[in-house]
This record gives sequence, C-alpha cells and structure tokens, in this order.
Amino acid sequence: LPEEGQFQEWVALALHNHPGAELTLRLVDREESRQLNGQYRGKDKPTNVLSFPAELPPGIDLPLLGDIVICAPLVAEEASAQGKSVQSHWAHLVVHGVLHLLGYDHQAPHDADEMESLEVDLLASIGIANPYV
Repeated sequence: LPEEGQFQEWVALALHNHPGAELTLRLVDREESRQLNGQYRGKDKPTNVLSFPAELPPGIDLPLLGDIVICAPLVAEEASAQGKSVQSHWAHLVVHGVLHLLGYDHQAPHDADEMESLEVDLLASIGIANPYV
C-alpha cells in the first residue's frame, strides 16, 4: 500500500482548486467492495473505486466533499493485468475518485472526455503516463 503522504499528495493534486476541502479515503477488501457496489450500484461484484458525495442537510456549510472507497486487492490485480505500476494505478484511482466527488462524471461521452482529459493532465504533472492507453 502507498504511504499516507502519497495518498495526501494525490488527493491534493485533484483538489488543486478546492483548498480546505475534506474527504475520507477508505481502503477495503474485495468483500466489502462487493457489498458496497451491490448496495449502491446494484452490481454484485467488487469494484476498484467508489465515490460517495456528501449529502449535508440544508444550512450546514462544511467543506466536506464525501467518501472514496478503494478496493486494495483490485488495485494490485488491475495494475498487473494492465502492465502498470501499482503506485501509478493507485494515483489514478485516487484522482479519479476525488474528481467524482467534485462533480465530474463519465456517463456521457462528452463528460467522459472532459474527466479523462483532466485526469491525464493531473497525472502527467507528477510524471505518471496516460492511464487510458
């Protein structure tokens, strides 16, 4: 697993225009990922990253963005299968999760292009190759 400082660096990278924003990053095993993916997305399988935007009550003004859940075993498996370094894949998934909390999505082609382009640019700024090639 990456060190805490690395996680903080990747989160800060994605939050570059949102100083003071807060989030929770939770690392889980396959079973917990499967359960969360089933409960919130209707998919009975583990997934690499899930983002849960904060739903604060009206009148509560906190810099809380939400929660990111990453399945640690899948990160290693996917990195190996895709011929990427594990650290690079971790960085990508953290940035990807944070961008979801900031409102980016990849459901529509235009939105996917925008989100992926931002991910590629952010990762390139720290020397990580395009994760989509």
